[in-house]
Amino acid sequence: MGLGLIVAIRLAGETTLMDWLLAVLLVVLGAAAVRHRFAVRDLEAGRRQEAESFARILQGLSRSISPDAILGAIVEELGSGTDADHIVIVRRRPDARILEATLVNARTGGSTSSTLFPIGDLEDPIAVDVVGSDPVQVPIEAGAGDRRATDLPPSMRPSLAVTAVASTAGGPRRSGRRMPAGSPAADLSQAIQATRDFGLNAIAGRTGHDRETDPDRLVAERIARRARSVFGLRHTLVAPLSTDGGMIGALLISRRTAGAWPAAAHRLLAGASVEASAALSRAYSHRQAEARASTDGLTGLPNRRYFDEFCALLARRRRAEDSVGVLMVDIDRFKALNDTHGHQVGDEVLRAVAGAIVGAVREDDVPARYGGEEFAVLLRNPTLAVAVEVGERVRAAVGQLDLDRFGVDHVSVSVGAAVAEDPDEAIMATIAQADRALYDAKRAGRDRVVAA
Repeated sequence: MGLGLIVAIRLAGETTLMDWLLAVLLVVLGAAAVRHRFAVRDLEAGRRQEAESFARILQGLSRSISPDAILGAIVEELGSGTDADHIVIVRRRPDARILEATLVNARTGGSTSSTLFPIGDLEDPIAVDVVGSDPVQVPIEAGAGDRRATDLPPSMRPSLAVTAVASTAGGPRRSGRRMPAGSPAADLSQAIQATRDFGLNAIAGRTGHDRETDPDRLVAERIARRARSVFGLRHTLVAPLSTDGGMIGALLISRRTAGAWPAAAHRLLAGASVEASAALSRAYSHRQAEARASTDGLTGLPNRRYFDEFCALLARRRRAEDSVGVLMVDIDRFKALNDTHGHQVGDEVLRAVAGAIVGAVREDDVPARYGGEEFAVLLRNPTLAVAVEVGERVRAAVGQLDLDRFGVDHVSVSVGAAVAEDPDEAIMATIAQADRALYDAKRAGRDRVVAA
């Protein structure tokens, strides 16, 4: 700039066209240098802000244990870091075949709304060409978690196919039309797409699949289409959520304004999805380990540890008007059955009896494998007559088991029933009473229910 001024002063005395052009060029170069300096400063500030946002996401994830806390840790920073209006978290619940979608409004302090998506959006193995020219019919699996298909809105019922349409996230092809090869628009779109893919692959470590054939990406785009339709979103960007066991959902950001998402948004979303996936994988593994510790591996019923812990918890929360009942169930002559047919057949009989017990008790009752060939059932708020009735249903269900394929003609159980109507009576004392009634049933000839 100073040199330009000197030249301008010189031109005041003797001016030629070349001198004027040189002066203008120097002024332009000086202004460009200043703009470049400001641009570099803004770029560094943006990258620093992006790094700080990602660091805060990681910090929140490191303090989170439950899946809900993990997802909550990323929402606030993801919204501010990408300038998104909405964030959608779609994930399969670890304890059920449910695909749960939660919409978070980043502009209104994090207000949320949730719904269920068809589980087929996640599990359907058919690959979908999400950026191709023709719509693709995607069959959706019947049922969505614990809800029946008829409980879903008509647009989500699995009896209907869902038409896949191109994403409005700023991709190079829209409305089912491919841009002419070699056109400036196509070249620019391909360059933008290549930049996006490079950022996503560099962070997520996905170098083995092309964007258009990566199975996780295809499923994530399908979930994004569902989210746009259900929540009325427009311009979206999506990244998959995956664990060691496979894909569990997708993380999606949305905004009202059109145009391509900045590279920083791509990087932050991709990084957040990778770290959230890892954190969810740890949380799910922890939950599965806890479930294995509380579940009998042979029958799938809660084990004695779970049963005792549940009884202790119930005792602390028991109200004065609550009654508690216990059934103790033992398979008759099980040792002789094992000796005659072998332990493998004995295991099959245990599984069959466990299934019969589960089908016979009430919804609020808690059956468990107590040990060996003995089962226990905790009854919620029964009278003694109700306890005996449930015991008779268990006995009848076991007696009707068809075990011919194992070479076993008939299996029966003896049942002891006891009820504690006094809230001060310990549940362990009720278990002991039911156990004594069980032995009374054994001595009386087996295959019967005896009340304490």
